[in-house]
Amino acid sequence: MSTLIACHGCDLLVDVANLPDGSRAACPRCSHFLTRYRHDAISRALAYAVTASVFLVIANSFSFLSMSAGGLESAMTLPETALTLYRFGMWDLAILVAGFIVFVPALLLGLVLVICVPLYLGHPAPWLISAARLLYSIQEWSMVEVFLIGVVVSLVKLAQLADVQLGFSFWAYVAFSITFTLALTTLDRFQCWQMIEQVQKAAQP
Repeated sequence: MSTLIACHGCDLLVDVANLPDGSRAACPRCSHFLTRYRHDAISRALAYAVTASVFLVIANSFSFLSMSAGGLESAMTLPETALTLYRFGMWDLAILVAGFIVFVPALLLGLVLVICVPLYLGHPAPWLISAARLLYSIQEWSMVEVFLIGVVVSLVKLAQLADVQLGFSFWAYVAFSITFTLALTTLDRFQCWQMIEQVQKAAQP
């Protein structure tokens, strides 16, 4: 297997062979990040993905936040953030919100799982290449962190108008955001393709 990687910033070919565990490689010409090597990257990514999946289910199952003002109280769940927009006729925005904060992250987690499980077991799978291509193609479309920042900014403003209580799902979504990010960043692109190639070559007669 080739240990050469082309820099995405300047196209310089860099040899990243024999990287110590936990070290990262950067382009010597433009300092663009290339790869980070971990000997247990697959098991780490798999553990983070499973944990993130559990937190995502919890985040969609309980109250996200509740507000009370003037004797009136209302509670909202995470799916209702998109449903409320749909009820007010903003169906296009509802689709975008639901897609970016729930469905795209869930799809990414599913792709991490279907990639990591065969690699962890050392068994080739016919979907590995297509799943990896899809994962790294749509990875930038996840807006989990942007959604959380928007919620925090909104809470600062709402706290001046009403009594806001953060629900169990809010903290579950925070934990999901952390473990979700760790799952994606741990599954290094270059190392992932190297392991896919290694597993497929080992299975050849």
